[in-house]
Amino acid sequence: MRLLNLTLKIWRQANAQAKGKMETYPLNDINDEMSFLEMLDVLNEKLITTNQEPVTFDHDCREGICGSCSLYINGRPHGPSQTTTCQLHMRHFNDGETIVIEPWRANSFPVIKDLMVDRGAFDRIIQAGGFVSVNTGVNVDANEIPISKVIADEAMDNAACIACGACVAACKNASAMLFVSAKVSQLALLPQGHSEHQERVEKMVAQMDAEGFGSCTNTGACAAECPKEIPLASIARLNREYLSAKIASNNI
Repeated sequence: MRLLNLTLKIWRQANAQAKGKMETYPLNDINDEMSFLEMLDVLNEKLITTNQEPVTFDHDCREGICGSCSLYINGRPHGPSQTTTCQLHMRHFNDGETIVIEPWRANSFPVIKDLMVDRGAFDRIIQAGGFVSVNTGVNVDANEIPISKVIADEAMDNAACIACGACVAACKNASAMLFVSAKVSQLALLPQGHSEHQERVEKMVAQMDAEGFGSCTNTGACAAECPKEIPLASIARLNREYLSAKIASNNI
């Protein structure tokens, strides 16, 4: 166990309309076995006891599965390790280090307060087309729906996306293509999601554009920072699905 003395430079912004700025906070004797969010908890306890406004940041499960802990740390989404912020531990930092902490950098994720952003754009993209039609009646035995293990594994790999937004924050264009491709792929690969696959991809891409996300230029930063390792191949599948849907609907 090590004790770290740190300097934190944190983005502070009172609300969406206010002008934000970086504030500096010294923080001493931090156990390197703490998670990054536990370190921020210690900072907030210190601020509260000195009658200062605590830093607002988003979190929920703290188990790496909800995608809430969206922090931009030292120029990288979720920090120096390809994981969620809640699973990032202070052992990745050095004694005396200065840590710069910012919210996601994307116009489509407006700041609510301090480090908390509104990622409702992702919810609206899913609502635009993330559905399947299932016939009611007697349940079909799962073994009667033939799905190869390769396809099932690929669908589950894409379903692992937690909509954290790291792909958007990492992209120089603030593109949401990796997120949308994961949501399209997890349904398009399975027979249960096939009936609406053309309408779904058109609606989701249209909503993505309406939300103001940028275009994809295949630099690969999104996949490099994705904590669930969604591959760039998913974007290629999204492009194929979208092109075939446009051809089928004569809406090119």
